[in-house]
Amino acid sequence: MMAMAVGELGLGLKGSAAPVVGAGREKSVIQNGPSRAPTSAHFWSRISQKVDLRSSNVFGRILGFGVEAPSTSTSSFSVRASSVAPEKSKSRPGEKKGFVEEMRFVAMKLHTRDQSKEGEKEADVQPVGQWKPSIPGYIKFLVDSKKVYDTMETIVEKASHPSYEYFRNTGLERSARLAKDLEWFASQGHEIPEAGPDGITYANLLTELSESDVPAFICHFYNVYFAHSAGGRFIGKQVAQQILDGRELEFYKWDGELSELLGAVKVNLNKVAEEWTREQKDHCLKETENSFKYSGKILRLIVSA
Repeated sequence: MMAMAVGELGLGLKGSAAPVVGAGREKSVIQNGPSRAPTSAHFWSRISQKVDLRSSNVFGRILGFGVEAPSTSTSSFSVRASSVAPEKSKSRPGEKKGFVEEMRFVAMKLHTRDQSKEGEKEADVQPVGQWKPSIPGYIKFLVDSKKVYDTMETIVEKASHPSYEYFRNTGLERSARLAKDLEWFASQGHEIPEAGPDGITYANLLTELSESDVPAFICHFYNVYFAHSAGGRFIGKQVAQQILDGRELEFYKWDGELSELLGAVKVNLNKVAEEWTREQKDHCLKETENSFKYSGKILRLIVSA
C-alpha cells in the first residue's frame, strides 16, 4: 500500500499545477467550487467536537495509516519604503511531501502515545486491546461496515463531483468482499441483522458531505480505506484468533500488492488536493476527528452483545 507523485503545494503555484492522472480533464474539475475560501456557516459546520478514540495494543491501532507563498502582484504605482512584505503562511507538518502526508500526520496525532510516537492521546482506562469480541457483535460490525462501504463506493461510482471519478476501481473496495463474509456467517447458522444506527448515521453523513463538502468527504474516504488497510488488518487477525479459529475473512484480503494499490490512490489524493485553497485543506484535516468518531462507534460493535 507506494508510488506517490508529490510536489510542494502553493497557492502561488496553483495556476501551473500538474493535471490529475486521467488526461483531458481540466483543472476546474477537481476544484471545490469557487477558488475563494468558503466562508458560509454550512461549510464549517462539519467540524466535530474533539474525539477521544483512545486505545492500546493491536485493537487500538485503528489508523495506520502536504508551504505556500502568498500571491504577489506588480503595480504601476510605487511601493512605499515603509511597506511590510506579506508574511508567508505557516508550514503544516508533512506539507512538503504532499497532502496525504498532512492527513496521515493529523490521523497519527489522534492515536495514543503507546500506539505511535506521534500520538497525543492518553490511553483509555479500559483499552480496546482488553475487549472481548463476540460473534454477534462482530457480525454487527461487519454489517455496519458494509453499509458504510456500500455508500462510499456508490458515491464514487455516481461521481456527483468530478474529482470522485479518480477513486473508482482502486482495488481497495470492500463491499463485495464483506457480502461474501456475511454469506459465510449465515451458512454457519448465524443471524445477519440489518444495518444498525451507527452504520446508517455514518452512511447518511457521507452522502450529505459528498454533495455539499468535497474536502470533508475526501477526508473520510482516505481515513476509512487507509485505516482498514493498516490497523484494521491487525484487528481482524486478532478477532479471528479469538473467535473464528484463525479464519481469515475476505474483508482483509486484496487482489494484488496492497502497497501498490494504496500508492496509486495517494497519487490522486495529492493531485486532487493541489487544486484546493489552504483553507479547504485545513478544513479537510479538521474533519479527521469526525472520521475517527464515526468509525470508532462502528468498531466498538465488535464487543456488543
